[in-house]
Amino acid sequence: MNQSETVIPFAMAIHGGAGAILKSKMTPEKEKAYRAALTESLAAGYDLLASGGSALDAVQRAINVMEDCPLFNAGKGAVFTHDGQHEQDACIMDGTTRNAGAVAMLRRIKNPIDLARLVMEKSSHVLLADEGAEAFAKAHGMSFVDKAYFFTEHRWQQLQDALEREKDDASEYTQLDHSIEDKTGTVGAVALDRHGNLAAATSSGGMTNKRAGRIGDTPMIGAGTYADNETCAVSATGVGEYIMRALVAYDIAALMAYKNMKLDDAANEVVMNKLTALGGKGGAIAIDRSGNIAMPFNSEGMHRGYRLPEGEPFVKIFK
Repeated sequence: MNQSETVIPFAMAIHGGAGAILKSKMTPEKEKAYRAALTESLAAGYDLLASGGSALDAVQRAINVMEDCPLFNAGKGAVFTHDGQHEQDACIMDGTTRNAGAVAMLRRIKNPIDLARLVMEKSSHVLLADEGAEAFAKAHGMSFVDKAYFFTEHRWQQLQDALEREKDDASEYTQLDHSIEDKTGTVGAVALDRHGNLAAATSSGGMTNKRAGRIGDTPMIGAGTYADNETCAVSATGVGEYIMRALVAYDIAALMAYKNMKLDDAANEVVMNKLTALGGKGGAIAIDRSGNIAMPFNSEGMHRGYRLPEGEPFVKIFK
């Protein structure tokens, strides 16, 4: 995927989550559906870039497609909390200015990434959460959806299965389980536009059976999301508790800035070595200012795709 010998005027990468994605448990029909959804998301962002649009608009548009698709753990397909609710997080970052907007614990916003962008552009803050975030949305005329909009039978059953496991083992470990089973699907996008600007965006429903008020890595600048025109744009996915501790997104950029590492080397060092050493499962997508793309993951699979100006779109799920 390296394009070091040519100048790439624009490029894009997306992910739809990393984790225990086993080919043996993936039906041909479901795999086809995932591939179609990823392809649609990638095309939405890429087409905007191709027409001269900004990296910020491209990552937001790509995320919107996945938030509206029930297959992914964001927006419509968000997982349930322990209490049977939805609490969603999102973040967007502009590599040109390093301005960022993030939201957490949203319950009634159809597209959390849209509110994250609104926070970045219309407030003096970076991160708004819970009722304050939704009050900000209302004040700026953003429409709300009924909580029933986010219900999907598949996610509801995942919660019931998790609750059943808790009955069998009521230990503190089970109550605060950080395993990746049934807790994947965070969506993300990174882009380089024709103007040489980078952007990153991530949106997530969090972890199945998470405790009320839990906030993951997605809205944490430098953990799940980061963008800087001088280095790269990154969106991470996996078990947020470990991604936060490893500062995955920023660490990739820091290795490039301070050790002059190439994008692929930096991304692999953080995801395959540093994150793994902590016991964390997950992955990341990243793009640098030359259009090089890296998509390492240490889990069984990661829904992912990218497209460069020359060639067809690349979409893959398994290793």
